[in-house]
Amino acid sequence: MCTAATYQTKNSYFGRNLDYDITYGEEAIIVPRNFPFNFREANPLTTHYAIIGIACVVDDYPLFYDAINEKGVGMAGLNFSNNAVYHEHVDGKDNITQFEFIPWMLGQCANLIEVKNLLSRINLRNTSFSEQLPIADLHWIFTDQTGASIVVEAVADGLKIYDNPVGILTNNPPFNEQLFGLNNYMHLSAASPQNTFAPGLELKEYSRGMGAIGLPGDLSSESRFVKATFTKFNSLSADDEMSSVSQFFHILHSVDQQNGCCNLGNNHYEYTIYSDCYNLNEGIFYYTAYNNHQISAIKMHNADLDTSEFTRIPIIETEQINYQN
Repeated sequence: MCTAATYQTKNSYFGRNLDYDITYGEEAIIVPRNFPFNFREANPLTTHYAIIGIACVVDDYPLFYDAINEKGVGMAGLNFSNNAVYHEHVDGKDNITQFEFIPWMLGQCANLIEVKNLLSRINLRNTSFSEQLPIADLHWIFTDQTGASIVVEAVADGLKIYDNPVGILTNNPPFNEQLFGLNNYMHLSAASPQNTFAPGLELKEYSRGMGAIGLPGDLSSESRFVKATFTKFNSLSADDEMSSVSQFFHILHSVDQQNGCCNLGNNHYEYTIYSDCYNLNEGIFYYTAYNNHQISAIKMHNADLDTSEFTRIPIIETEQINYQN
């Protein structure tokens, strides 16, 4: 399961926790403008916007989990088990597979208006990458430099596109149900609570933070959606880069998963494999890994973006400790 978020100070930020029980050798990937993206049914993109993100590379093809392009459009796929439905070929549509969706969109769209226009022509196909890599049930969050966000879900009755006023996405249930569930928590507050339980009865505040009693803290996707939304909307930071990036990771880490706490059986445990943050304005990719809490950064524009070969940068997964004496 996963949690994605947007955040805005002076610049716009976007990223996610990837929660799963196994890794596939994920790497940071910078795809230049002239790398040829070949698609199963659509015409190839031989020139396109440059892209930076996290992907698993198979047969020299980057299978992106999340990424942004040089225009500041961001996109991430999150598990959407038992709800995602992909379809057969449809004439007159852009027939794109689930694993091609991120490069198809980010390669061509400079903002959310262009994203919505391209989505109006798309049909997400029920085609797997290979027998070893079956179709993944996903839904997607998009954002751009304005800080606006949408959610895209391919379900049985077609493609659903939702405006996302909270800029948060987790997994199940469908996004409109996640959003409706926030109504149950409208009474929570970062401020000290007032006694509305029994007027006239002397009730005392015995701890700081009691205004948020009832805020979910479990690892389920719906609870993480509520917790991340509360944290984001009550979050404060300065608007410089270091403060903004630090605060963004605090938002994500408020709902990260510790190894051992989500038991899937057969000695498999879901945990937060990585957390990442993109500066959409500057094209900077930041990340932490489960065993490396130090924030690492990769700058898209420090790479040659006019070549035809993508750059692979390994994720640093061992703890980096700064000894001060």
